[in-house]
Amino acid sequence: MLSKNQLGFLYMFLSICAFSIMDVIVKWSVDYPIGQVLFFRGFFGIVFYFFIIPKNRIHDFYITKRAGLHFLRCFSGLIALVAIFIALRSLPLATVVSISFAAPIFTTIFSIFLLSEKVGIYRWLAVIIGFIGILIITEPGITNLNIYYIFPIIFCLGLSYVAITIRQLSTSEPVWLISFYFSLSITLLSFFTIPQGWIMPDLKDFLILSMIGIFGGVANLWLSQSYKYSEVSLVTPLKYLALVFAIIFGYFIWNEIPTIKTLIGALLVIVSTMIIFRREIYNKNIITSKTVND
Repeated sequence: MLSKNQLGFLYMFLSICAFSIMDVIVKWSVDYPIGQVLFFRGFFGIVFYFFIIPKNRIHDFYITKRAGLHFLRCFSGLIALVAIFIALRSLPLATVVSISFAAPIFTTIFSIFLLSEKVGIYRWLAVIIGFIGILIITEPGITNLNIYYIFPIIFCLGLSYVAITIRQLSTSEPVWLISFYFSLSITLLSFFTIPQGWIMPDLKDFLILSMIGIFGGVANLWLSQSYKYSEVSLVTPLKYLALVFAIIFGYFIWNEIPTIKTLIGALLVIVSTMIIFRREIYNKNIITSKTVND
Protein backbone atom coordinates (compact mmCIF):
# COMPACT_ATOMS: atom_id res chain seq x y z
CA MET A 1 0.00 0.00 0.00
CA LEU A 2 1.20 3.49 -0.86
CA SER A 3 1.35 6.23 1.76
CA LYS A 4 -0.69 9.42 1.34
CA ASN A 5 2.37 11.37 0.17
CA GLN A 6 3.24 8.64 -2.32
CA LEU A 7 -0.32 8.68 -3.64
CA GLY A 8 -0.08 12.46 -3.93
CA PHE A 9 3.13 12.16 -5.97
CA LEU A 10 1.57 9.48 -8.18
CA TYR A 11 -1.56 11.52 -8.92
CA MET A 12 0.49 14.64 -9.63
CA PHE A 13 2.75 12.72 -12.02
CA LEU A 14 -0.28 11.25 -13.82
CA SER A 15 -1.85 14.71 -14.01
CA ILE A 16 1.30 16.18 -15.57
CA CYS A 17 1.46 13.35 -18.10
CA ALA A 18 -2.21 13.84 -19.05
CA PHE A 19 -1.88 17.63 -19.42
CA SER A 20 1.30 17.18 -21.49
CA ILE A 21 -0.40 14.76 -23.87
CA MET A 22 -3.37 17.11 -24.17
CA ASP A 23 -1.01 19.97 -25.09
CA VAL A 24 0.64 17.81 -27.75
CA ILE A 25 -2.72 16.92 -29.30
CA VAL A 26 -3.83 20.58 -29.29
CA LYS A 27 -0.60 21.56 -31.07
CA TRP A 28 -1.10 18.69 -33.53
CA SER A 29 -4.70 19.78 -34.29
CA VAL A 30 -3.61 22.88 -36.21
CA ASP A 31 -5.57 21.74 -39.31
CA TYR A 32 -8.85 22.00 -37.37
CA PRO A 33 -10.50 25.29 -36.30
CA ILE A 34 -9.87 26.23 -32.67
CA GLY A 35 -13.63 26.33 -32.04
CA GLN A 36 -13.94 22.72 -33.15
CA VAL A 37 -11.05 21.67 -30.91
CA LEU A 38 -12.77 23.49 -28.04
CA PHE A 39 -15.86 21.38 -28.69
CA PHE A 40 -13.89 18.16 -28.23
CA ARG A 41 -12.28 19.54 -25.07
CA GLY A 42 -15.64 20.53 -23.60
CA PHE A 43 -17.98 17.77 -24.77
CA PHE A 44 -15.79 14.81 -23.88
CA GLY A 45 -14.93 16.53 -20.62
CA ILE A 46 -18.65 16.53 -19.82
CA VAL A 47 -18.93 12.85 -20.73
CA PHE A 48 -16.04 12.05 -18.41
CA TYR A 49 -17.50 13.90 -15.41
CA PHE A 50 -20.84 12.09 -15.73
CA PHE A 51 -18.98 8.94 -14.68
CA ILE A 52 -17.78 10.49 -11.40
CA ILE A 53 -20.93 12.31 -10.26
CA PRO A 54 -22.15 10.63 -7.05
CA LYS A 55 -25.17 8.41 -7.70
CA ASN A 56 -27.22 10.18 -5.04
CA ARG A 57 -26.69 13.50 -6.89
CA ILE A 58 -27.40 12.30 -10.42
CA HIS A 59 -30.86 13.96 -10.50
CA ASP A 60 -29.86 17.31 -9.00
CA PHE A 61 -26.08 17.49 -9.50
CA TYR A 62 -26.34 20.81 -11.37
CA ILE A 63 -27.96 22.73 -8.50
CA THR A 64 -25.80 25.52 -7.08
CA LYS A 65 -26.31 28.64 -5.01
CA ARG A 66 -23.20 30.30 -6.40
CA ALA A 67 -24.09 30.66 -10.09
CA GLY A 68 -22.46 34.08 -10.35
CA LEU A 69 -19.09 32.83 -9.13
CA HIS A 70 -19.34 29.80 -11.44
CA PHE A 71 -19.91 32.22 -14.33
CA LEU A 72 -16.80 34.23 -13.44
CA ARG A 73 -14.76 31.03 -13.12
CA CYS A 74 -15.98 29.80 -16.52
CA PHE A 75 -15.48 33.17 -18.23
CA SER A 76 -11.90 33.57 -17.03
CA GLY A 77 -11.23 29.89 -17.75
CA LEU A 78 -12.46 30.25 -21.31
CA ILE A 79 -10.18 33.22 -21.91
CA ALA A 80 -7.24 31.21 -20.56
CA LEU A 81 -8.13 28.11 -22.59
CA VAL A 82 -8.53 29.90 -25.91
CA ALA A 83 -5.28 31.80 -25.30
CA ILE A 84 -3.27 28.66 -24.53
CA PHE A 85 -4.73 26.86 -27.56
CA ILE A 86 -3.62 29.71 -29.82
CA ALA A 87 -0.20 29.80 -28.16
CA LEU A 88 0.34 26.04 -28.48
CA ARG A 89 -0.37 26.20 -32.22
CA SER A 90 1.87 29.21 -32.84
CA LEU A 91 4.90 28.89 -30.53
CA PRO A 92 7.41 26.19 -29.54
CA LEU A 93 5.95 23.83 -26.95
CA ALA A 94 8.72 24.46 -24.39
CA THR A 95 8.26 28.22 -24.69
CA VAL A 96 4.52 28.04 -24.00
CA VAL A 97 4.99 25.72 -21.03
CA SER A 98 7.78 27.91 -19.60
CA ILE A 99 5.64 31.05 -19.66
CA SER A 100 2.61 29.17 -18.28
CA PHE A 101 4.58 28.48 -15.10
CA ALA A 102 4.19 32.19 -14.32
CA ALA A 103 0.50 31.81 -13.38
CA PRO A 104 1.19 31.79 -9.58
CA ILE A 105 2.93 35.14 -9.99
CA PHE A 106 -0.27 36.74 -11.32
CA THR A 107 -2.32 34.86 -8.71
CA THR A 108 -0.23 36.54 -6.02
CA ILE A 109 -0.95 39.96 -7.52
CA PHE A 110 -4.68 39.26 -7.92
CA SER A 111 -4.92 37.98 -4.34
CA ILE A 112 -3.86 41.43 -3.10
CA PHE A 113 -6.74 43.20 -4.83
CA LEU A 114 -9.41 40.49 -4.81
CA LEU A 115 -8.79 38.70 -1.51
CA SER A 116 -7.11 41.57 0.39
CA GLU A 117 -4.15 39.32 1.17
CA LYS A 118 -0.95 40.85 2.53
CA VAL A 119 2.13 40.10 0.43
CA GLY A 120 5.54 40.40 2.04
CA ILE A 121 8.97 41.22 0.68
CA TYR A 122 9.77 37.63 -0.30
CA ARG A 123 6.74 37.19 -2.51
CA TRP A 124 7.22 40.62 -4.08
CA LEU A 125 10.81 39.58 -4.82
CA ALA A 126 9.44 36.38 -6.40
CA VAL A 127 7.07 38.43 -8.57
CA ILE A 128 9.96 40.60 -9.82
CA ILE A 129 12.14 37.56 -10.55
CA GLY A 130 9.27 35.91 -12.40
CA PHE A 131 8.62 38.96 -14.57
CA ILE A 132 12.31 39.15 -15.46
CA GLY A 133 12.09 35.50 -16.52
CA ILE A 134 9.05 36.24 -18.71
CA LEU A 135 10.84 39.17 -20.33
CA ILE A 136 13.87 37.00 -21.10
CA ILE A 137 11.68 34.31 -22.70
CA THR A 138 9.54 36.71 -24.76
CA GLU A 139 12.31 39.12 -25.80
CA PRO A 140 12.70 37.49 -29.25
CA GLY A 141 8.94 37.77 -29.72
CA ILE A 142 8.96 41.45 -28.78
CA THR A 143 11.84 42.33 -31.08
CA ASN A 144 10.27 40.44 -33.96
CA LEU A 145 6.79 41.82 -33.16
CA ASN A 146 5.45 38.28 -32.72
CA ILE A 147 2.08 38.90 -31.06
CA TYR A 148 1.68 35.22 -30.21
CA TYR A 149 3.93 35.67 -27.16
CA ILE A 150 1.05 37.65 -25.65
CA PHE A 151 -1.24 34.61 -25.51
CA PRO A 152 0.65 32.55 -22.89
CA ILE A 153 0.62 35.66 -20.70
CA ILE A 154 -3.14 36.06 -21.25
CA PHE A 155 -3.42 32.40 -20.25
CA CYS A 156 -1.55 33.12 -17.01
CA LEU A 157 -3.82 36.07 -16.24
CA GLY A 158 -6.96 34.01 -16.87
CA LEU A 159 -5.67 31.01 -14.96
CA SER A 160 -4.70 33.21 -12.03
CA TYR A 161 -8.25 34.50 -11.70
CA VAL A 162 -9.50 30.92 -12.09
CA ALA A 163 -7.36 29.96 -9.09
CA ILE A 164 -8.95 32.76 -7.05
CA THR A 165 -12.51 31.76 -7.95
CA ILE A 166 -11.87 28.04 -7.38
CA ARG A 167 -10.45 28.89 -3.96
CA GLN A 168 -13.75 30.63 -3.19
CA LEU A 169 -16.00 28.00 -4.79
CA SER A 170 -14.28 25.01 -3.19
CA THR A 171 -15.51 26.09 0.24
CA SER A 172 -19.01 24.90 -0.70
CA GLU A 173 -18.91 23.26 -4.16
CA PRO A 174 -17.56 19.79 -5.08
CA VAL A 175 -14.62 19.72 -7.49
CA TRP A 176 -16.54 17.73 -10.10
CA LEU A 177 -19.33 20.35 -10.24
CA ILE A 178 -16.86 23.19 -10.74
CA SER A 179 -15.19 21.23 -13.55
CA PHE A 180 -18.53 20.17 -15.07
CA TYR A 181 -19.74 23.74 -15.49
CA PHE A 182 -16.44 24.71 -17.07
CA SER A 183 -16.64 21.86 -19.59
CA LEU A 184 -20.24 22.82 -20.33
CA SER A 185 -19.24 26.44 -20.96
CA ILE A 186 -16.49 25.30 -23.35
CA THR A 187 -19.00 23.22 -25.31
CA LEU A 188 -21.53 26.07 -25.53
CA LEU A 189 -18.86 28.53 -26.68
CA SER A 190 -17.69 26.13 -29.38
CA PHE A 191 -21.16 26.07 -30.98
CA PHE A 192 -20.84 29.77 -31.86
CA THR A 193 -17.83 28.95 -34.04
CA ILE A 194 -19.67 26.48 -36.30
CA PRO A 195 -20.37 29.17 -38.98
CA GLN A 196 -16.61 29.64 -39.30
CA GLY A 197 -16.46 26.23 -40.91
CA TRP A 198 -15.82 23.03 -39.02
CA ILE A 199 -14.04 20.14 -40.74
CA MET A 200 -15.42 16.62 -40.65
CA PRO A 201 -12.62 14.49 -39.11
CA ASP A 202 -12.00 10.92 -40.14
CA LEU A 203 -12.29 8.18 -37.52
CA LYS A 204 -8.61 8.37 -36.52
CA ASP A 205 -8.66 12.14 -36.06
CA PHE A 206 -12.00 11.94 -34.25
CA LEU A 207 -10.53 9.56 -31.69
CA ILE A 208 -7.40 11.69 -31.28
CA LEU A 209 -9.41 14.90 -30.86
CA SER A 210 -11.71 13.27 -28.31
CA MET A 211 -8.63 12.55 -26.21
CA ILE A 212 -8.29 16.31 -25.61
CA GLY A 213 -11.44 16.27 -23.50
CA ILE A 214 -10.70 12.95 -21.83
CA PHE A 215 -7.10 13.80 -20.91
CA GLY A 216 -8.16 17.28 -19.81
CA GLY A 217 -10.87 15.78 -17.59
CA VAL A 218 -8.72 13.14 -15.92
CA ALA A 219 -5.82 15.57 -15.54
CA ASN A 220 -7.96 17.97 -13.50
CA LEU A 221 -9.30 15.10 -11.40
CA TRP A 222 -5.82 13.67 -10.73
CA LEU A 223 -4.55 17.14 -9.85
CA SER A 224 -7.32 17.54 -7.26
CA GLN A 225 -6.60 14.06 -5.89
CA SER A 226 -2.91 14.92 -5.59
CA TYR A 227 -3.68 17.96 -3.44
CA LYS A 228 -6.13 15.87 -1.42
CA TYR A 229 -3.57 13.22 -0.42
CA SER A 230 -0.39 15.29 -0.09
CA GLU A 231 0.82 18.74 0.93
CA VAL A 232 0.91 21.23 -1.94
CA SER A 233 4.54 22.08 -1.13
CA LEU A 234 5.57 18.44 -1.61
CA VAL A 235 3.94 17.74 -4.97
CA THR A 236 4.09 21.17 -6.65
CA PRO A 237 7.77 20.83 -7.76
CA LEU A 238 6.71 17.86 -9.89
CA LYS A 239 4.77 20.28 -12.09
CA TYR A 240 8.03 21.39 -13.63
CA LEU A 241 8.38 17.97 -15.23
CA ALA A 242 5.96 19.41 -17.79
CA LEU A 243 8.86 21.46 -19.20
CA VAL A 244 10.95 18.29 -19.60
CA PHE A 245 8.07 16.60 -21.42
CA ALA A 246 7.55 19.70 -23.58
CA ILE A 247 11.22 19.74 -24.61
CA ILE A 248 11.16 16.01 -25.42
CA PHE A 249 7.87 16.11 -27.37
CA GLY A 250 8.80 19.35 -29.11
CA TYR A 251 12.14 17.95 -30.26
CA PHE A 252 11.01 14.53 -31.46
CA ILE A 253 7.68 15.57 -33.01
CA TRP A 254 8.30 19.11 -34.33
CA ASN A 255 12.12 19.29 -34.24
CA GLU A 256 11.94 22.22 -31.78
CA ILE A 257 15.06 23.02 -29.77
CA PRO A 258 14.58 25.46 -26.87
CA THR A 259 16.92 28.45 -26.89
CA ILE A 260 19.26 29.31 -24.02
CA LYS A 261 17.11 32.37 -23.32
CA THR A 262 14.02 30.19 -22.98
CA LEU A 263 15.76 27.87 -20.52
CA ILE A 264 17.21 30.73 -18.45
CA GLY A 265 13.86 32.51 -18.39
CA ALA A 266 12.10 29.27 -17.44
CA LEU A 267 14.56 28.75 -14.58
CA LEU A 268 13.83 32.24 -13.19
CA VAL A 269 10.07 31.69 -13.46
CA ILE A 270 10.38 28.32 -11.69
CA VAL A 271 12.49 29.87 -8.91
CA SER A 272 9.94 32.66 -8.44
CA THR A 273 6.98 30.28 -8.22
CA MET A 274 8.86 28.05 -5.77
CA ILE A 275 9.47 31.08 -3.54
CA ILE A 276 5.76 31.91 -3.68
CA PHE A 277 4.71 28.37 -2.79
CA ARG A 278 7.22 28.14 0.05
CA ARG A 279 6.09 31.48 1.53
CA GLU A 280 2.43 30.41 1.30
CA ILE A 281 3.23 27.23 3.24
CA TYR A 282 5.29 29.20 5.78
CA ASN A 283 2.49 31.74 6.33
CA LYS A 284 -0.05 28.93 6.62
CA ASN A 285 2.04 27.24 9.31
CA ILE A 286 2.40 30.53 11.22
CA ILE A 287 -1.37 31.06 11.20
CA THR A 288 -1.97 27.45 12.29
CA SER A 289 0.49 27.66 15.18
CA LYS A 290 -1.07 30.93 16.37
CA THR A 291 -4.53 29.36 16.27
CA VAL A 292 -3.34 26.37 18.30
CA ASN A 293 -1.60 28.59 20.87
CA ASP A 294 -4.67 30.78 21.20
